[in-house]
Amino acid sequence: MSQEVRAQEPKALWNHFADLNAVPRPSKKEERVRRFMMDFARKHQLMVLEDTIGNVIIKKPATPGMEDRKAVILQSHLDMVHQKNNDTDFDFLSQGIQMEVDGNIIKAKGTTLGADNGIGVAAIMAILSSTDIAHPAIEALFTIDEETGMTGAKELDPTILTSSILLNLDTEEDDEIDIGCAGGVDITATHTYLLQELDQEYIYKKITVKGLKGGHSGMDIIKGLGNANKMAARLLDAMQKKGDVHIREFQGGSLRNAIPREAVVTIAFRKSESEILLEAYESCKQAIYNEYRSLEPQLKIDLSEGESGTVVPAGESRNLVFVLLGIHNGVYRMSPDIPGLVETSNNLARVQLYGPELKIACLTRSSVDSSKEDLASSILGVMNLAGLATSLSGDYPGWQPNAESEVLDLAKRKYQEMFEEKPRVVACHAGLECGILGERYPGLDMISFGPNIRGAHSPDEHVEISSVQKFWKFLLEILEEIPAN
Repeated sequence: MSQEVRAQEPKALWNHFADLNAVPRPSKKEERVRRFMMDFARKHQLMVLEDTIGNVIIKKPATPGMEDRKAVILQSHLDMVHQKNNDTDFDFLSQGIQMEVDGNIIKAKGTTLGADNGIGVAAIMAILSSTDIAHPAIEALFTIDEETGMTGAKELDPTILTSSILLNLDTEEDDEIDIGCAGGVDITATHTYLLQELDQEYIYKKITVKGLKGGHSGMDIIKGLGNANKMAARLLDAMQKKGDVHIREFQGGSLRNAIPREAVVTIAFRKSESEILLEAYESCKQAIYNEYRSLEPQLKIDLSEGESGTVVPAGESRNLVFVLLGIHNGVYRMSPDIPGLVETSNNLARVQLYGPELKIACLTRSSVDSSKEDLASSILGVMNLAGLATSLSGDYPGWQPNAESEVLDLAKRKYQEMFEEKPRVVACHAGLECGILGERYPGLDMISFGPNIRGAHSPDEHVEISSVQKFWKFLLEILEEIPAN
């Protein structure tokens, strides 16, 4: 199927994307894709180096006649989010992404596509390998571990780059030019339970929540999509109001920056209480279906036989559900200054209880540090009241907009000339690396833009071919008109 992808225009970009997607590149395990990029640079006789954390930097001189222009950093990240449908047999550590063309879109078979941020990487590769594209001197920065910690940006050598302009190619709306983003912090809670054995009076059931859209916990949080962990907690709460319910296992969500699509919970309760408890389950299930029938048409909640074993005692199971109910999920505050922009949010990303060990993971985002701290404190408060051990990690700053940006003025002018309409100049709720890079290199003039990518961080991820063509032409026009020093 990659041959269909390679046949699309611009061929150079799509060929590099197909090559890239043949290389496994999970966050924190980018060794193979780093070697791939180093080999690419050497093949094209370009200067390449790798800093101590693993970022790859490739430098290319200006084309003839462009030597007096300001040098530009082209920046994208190498890692991708790994998500797949439960019924998809796929190993992200050993297999390349299986792509297909469907009309105007390119998607993957049951997995994430890697267009986030593979299209940006491929576009930069196409420029670096070109012999006929006019451009100033380029420093191509390929960072690692953007999706799970932004480690590459945080640990970037602050002496390795010399350019004054940075073009980040990691946004997902082709009519937008981004000039700001949210910061974030990871919240983790852990606990160890003393498990209990039950007698023959108890039965075991498994609740499965699946079919949700999921998506990017920054860009898609405003849509009000279902969170499988919260839905499972509601079902448990409804049952626990009618009788004792012991939790044996809870597996929901995976990555902090992906809205949970699926959750599986195994519970135990007395046979004598089964009728009233199952009635409560069915009533809550129908309520959830009714609430989400337009947003989540593929939602499916099932009840089946569960495997027996030791369980969390009923009282502590009840407290765990209280925690999951109490943790805020979704939009917390909209920006009072930028219409339609989410200022602060939280994603209840993962709940993992297997045996005695519990782990809850959240990602809190905000473009305002004080608001991020406020929401994080409220979440920690709920966790601490339940006696869970808590920690904060991975804190990264937002990117403050600069309306006086010279490269922004250039991009707005070129966009209007090319497409006969004004671009939307925005800040986004995603965690772009620009805020961190701006701290490493104060004074960088930065914008971010990209093609239309839908369903990022979910198996529904796809990219529009015509939008990539638009993005590509726009990028080339900006490079050609970068001002002189």
